[in-house]
Amino acid sequence: MFSGDTFKNIRVYWLAFVAYWGIILFGYDTGIAGGVVSQPYFETSFGLVNADGSINKSKDTEVSSNVVSVLQAGAFFGALGSAPISAWLGRRLTLIGFTIIFVIGAILTTVAGGSRGIAYIYGGRVISGLGIGGISAVAPTYVSECSPKNVRGRITGCFQIMVAIGVMISYFINLGVGLHMANSPNVWRIPFGFQLVPAGLMCLGLFTVKESPRWLASKGYVAEAIANLAYLRREPYDSDEVRREFAEIEAAIREEQEARKGLGLKEAFLGKGNFVRFVIAFVIFLLQQWSGQNSVGYYAPQIFSSIGYSGTTNSLLASGIYGIVKVVATALFVFFFVESLGRKASLFISAMGMGITFFIIGAILKTHPVVTPLAGQSAPPPSPSSKGMAAMLYIYVCFYSMGWGPLPWVYVADIFPTRTRHYGLAVGSGSQWLWNFVVAKVTPTLETDLGFKLFMMFATINIGGMAVFSLFLPETKGRSLEEMDIIFGSVSAESREVFIGRALDHSEVKSQPSIDKQI
Repeated sequence: MFSGDTFKNIRVYWLAFVAYWGIILFGYDTGIAGGVVSQPYFETSFGLVNADGSINKSKDTEVSSNVVSVLQAGAFFGALGSAPISAWLGRRLTLIGFTIIFVIGAILTTVAGGSRGIAYIYGGRVISGLGIGGISAVAPTYVSECSPKNVRGRITGCFQIMVAIGVMISYFINLGVGLHMANSPNVWRIPFGFQLVPAGLMCLGLFTVKESPRWLASKGYVAEAIANLAYLRREPYDSDEVRREFAEIEAAIREEQEARKGLGLKEAFLGKGNFVRFVIAFVIFLLQQWSGQNSVGYYAPQIFSSIGYSGTTNSLLASGIYGIVKVVATALFVFFFVESLGRKASLFISAMGMGITFFIIGAILKTHPVVTPLAGQSAPPPSPSSKGMAAMLYIYVCFYSMGWGPLPWVYVADIFPTRTRHYGLAVGSGSQWLWNFVVAKVTPTLETDLGFKLFMMFATINIGGMAVFSLFLPETKGRSLEEMDIIFGSVSAESREVFIGRALDHSEVKSQPSIDKQI
């Protein structure tokens, strides 16, 4: 796990660690809302309880789906808007700006309550979503552009580890608040207010890292680009490794500039070798969102209640364990298997495993239906069948974490050239948030109306859609970002070698004086 390359790339790992504090926010925000709205004091404070003390089911479902899903609505627009902003300002400054937007939304959700009604939570979640959407699109681009190809999958895969950590933290904060502060506004103020901690750490950390060398090179800042690349690789600026990697970067940029002068949106999306990449970016996240993970992740307390973990404490504790399993499984895969197993095999095995576990859960729930306790009755301990279904959910999230959790972000960051990568990540992230919103909005209704058929539906999508789709994807493991044009047919291998040769000759003449001047 910790080779010489690990310490050689320590500055890249630090950059990823800083940028991915925003991804902890992503995971935290997606996991926190379902637990908050399930708290009895929240339901009472925001008018979700009938006069007889029972829960108004239709209003509760509506508010739950709104509080969870409006974040995704804002994130959709933030992700799409991030592309032109990051192309103009650079990756680092764009991340700082979106973090500040997020903080404004977090403050609004935290102060809700009393005369400041549910609208403050809705508005704050939308604004936070704008920030999260931008961060989710720009952070993988930034990290991918700064990572060497031999560890790029591992480093960009840390995205999903940070998501899992954020979700896990949200579950346990909800559990702690539910156990010790269940009868105060703290049931939403502490969970929502805690968002400011990772946001602040990220904002401060971004002042300690360098701008993307690939972005600088694409803007013509050659000296600064080489200096930043040498800094990240911990090599002298004139070393063979830095010269060769920068020559690849410069070759890719120069051939794109020669072939696509005056590039507009139409050419960016429909240019040779580009359209299929945008289709992959859109579809891979569509399928990821319908894998069932987000339905479980957003509404974990409600999902665990549906399989027999009745009562706030039981459902929140089961959710917390789910979060721990997800973090451990994701970390094991990213650090030990992502660069050895390959993208295609991982996605296929992951989809098949998820589908099988969901079929088992659906079958058990059909043959052993859950008996819901009446109002006022204490929650019974989970039955053996409920424990079996919970175990299947824990196995399910292990399969999710070894493929369809981290790899869509890695794969989409892999396949785009420098000039269109910000558009590619924006489309992928926009697709992710669009379907994220749809899934978050409809899950409470589906869980109420479908029962065991919900798990059967997700199982069918996993095997019939995701497993089949993964078989048609080109393998990208161990290939540099600049080689993706060859894989997708934008340029021939022979043409690329000619450009690299020219760039090497060009850099020998050009880079030495400019770097000497800067240093």
